[in-house]
Amino acid sequence: MKKISVMLAFIMMLVFTTAVFAGPAIDKIVKRGELIVGTSGDYPPFTVKTKDGKLIGLDIDLGTAIANVMDVKAKIVQMPFTELLPALQSGKIDMIISAMTIVPKRNLKVVYTPPYFISGQSVMTTKMIAMSVENLNDINKPDFTLAVPAGTTSELIAKNNVPKAQIKVAKDMNEAMKLLLDGKVKAVMSDTATCAVETVRYKEKNIVSTPPLTFEPIGIAIAENDPLFYNFLSNFLAGMKGSGDLDMITNKWFKDPSWIKELP
Repeated sequence: MKKISVMLAFIMMLVFTTAVFAGPAIDKIVKRGELIVGTSGDYPPFTVKTKDGKLIGLDIDLGTAIANVMDVKAKIVQMPFTELLPALQSGKIDMIISAMTIVPKRNLKVVYTPPYFISGQSVMTTKMIAMSVENLNDINKPDFTLAVPAGTTSELIAKNNVPKAQIKVAKDMNEAMKLLLDGKVKAVMSDTATCAVETVRYKEKNIVSTPPLTFEPIGIAIAENDPLFYNFLSNFLAGMKGSGDLDMITNKWFKDPSWIKELP
């Protein structure tokens, strides 16, 4: 990722000088010299591990950019999606950047920044089945088998909106995809961008993805004990958007599929 633009750097300098040493979360991070970011590492193009074991994606670039502005190192910690919120609440990580949708149930426990990306849920399946899926009601049938990753918005939406379908909860996205590729389910529900990447990744399997079936804002989650940390991150994202840097790193992962060859 290129260096943060001059305008953004100036904005961040103003924000950071008013926030540093002004709240418990920021104090801890600066004193430690390290920003600990939790991510699942299985939701491309947001967060994914390469065949060489390196974490890459929009979320990784975003976490690194935040650490750079704070003048600390970025420590990216991979863990199962279901463990991210408990890790944040217990103080094991400083923030979650992991394609995490802002939903009321989560927001009751942690604080979210304004969205850095707007997405939705799509369904990956065969071309023939996809042609008949225009909304969630089209898959709400007893004979429709659907895999969803555990602890995700996909699981919540599936259980709430397609209760008649046979829902199989996989431990993560990789396991959900395996169920689809092995023919054990008819479809997988996941984030629209992730579905788009997986259809390219497994194009020889003739898997396609539907357009978004829901509306989902994605944000950065932090603990509730430091309003100045929230203010800092909100201003950081506003600066990224205003400078065009957020569009730059988003386009890097969403419009150039060359990085897919790095995946296992």
